[in-house]
Amino acid sequence: MSDLRALLGIEHPVVLGPFGGLSSVGLTAAVSEAGGLGGYGLYGYDADRIRSTIASLRAATSRPFAVNVWLPTGDEIEPNPQHTVFAQALQPFFDAVGIEVPARPERYLPPLDEQLDAIWEAAPPVLSTVFGVPSEAIVDEAHRRGIRVVGTATTVAEAVALADAGVDAVVATGFEAGGHRVSFLRPAEESLVGTFALVPQVVDAVDVPVIAAGGIADRRGVAAAFALGASAVQVGTAFLATAESAANQAHRDAIRSTAADGTVLTKAMSGRLARGARNRAVRAIEASGTIAPFPMQNWLTGRFRAAAGEQNLGELQSLWMGQAAALVDPAPSTAADTFAELLAGVPENA
Repeated sequence: MSDLRALLGIEHPVVLGPFGGLSSVGLTAAVSEAGGLGGYGLYGYDADRIRSTIASLRAATSRPFAVNVWLPTGDEIEPNPQHTVFAQALQPFFDAVGIEVPARPERYLPPLDEQLDAIWEAAPPVLSTVFGVPSEAIVDEAHRRGIRVVGTATTVAEAVALADAGVDAVVATGFEAGGHRVSFLRPAEESLVGTFALVPQVVDAVDVPVIAAGGIADRRGVAAAFALGASAVQVGTAFLATAESAANQAHRDAIRSTAADGTVLTKAMSGRLARGARNRAVRAIEASGTIAPFPMQNWLTGRFRAAAGEQNLGELQSLWMGQAAALVDPAPSTAADTFAELLAGVPENA
């Protein structure tokens, strides 16, 4: 079972990166139907939404797929009186999309145990995790239910910790990748290792299959990842630009028009370091110097970001994307088109 395809029950070693907030059943199913591993991000989902989402995925594809959860790091804050202060600091953005400043909620995120209970009940083929090492209890329960576990590392030390915990495979994600930097042993700012350096060192350090992520958007990146020893690739930005993605047109257009040096690592939108385009919202929030801790900032900006998305206002959204965005096909494409391009880079003997 050392071969990743046999391990995960997939035909091709191409994995869809899970998007927290931008996943769609259609895109996840399309990648799985093409023979890869579709991924779906469950960030912020409560138990009922998890159960219904996994049911929808099963209805859309009979092939394996992965669902992803964020592990608590211990520094997450609960709703408190400071909520009002930080909410008022963002008032110009709420005004810009025509909504009221949101009142303090009872909670920002559902507890992990609630999410896991729903996942165990639904038993998806694969569970992937970010921001930490899944506990022995999580790994054992997943395996007992026939669920494969994939962890995510931004450094070699994180990969070793994941392998030691018994995960079935490790995603080695370089700093080129879009979205959140999912570091957990050291601060994200101190864990910025590029894909080209990270992947071969992780391959040398662990005895489980390694999935390369970050800066891979076409067949050349895929070929490079396999040359570095990866067993598969995980791709986010290129799939985010496809028709089946939950990203709106403004986001897709931004992906196709942002140069490699046009993305930034910022805490502006969520309170945690993440890579995306530096638009009006990012610039203004950074300039204000007022950024709430996670997940308060993410919850607050999420209110105006959702409204901005409905209005196709890219300057007020989180335009998550990696440094390879400029390599994405400039023409409108489907998930099948993108998958075929990536598959062309998989070596014949892989």
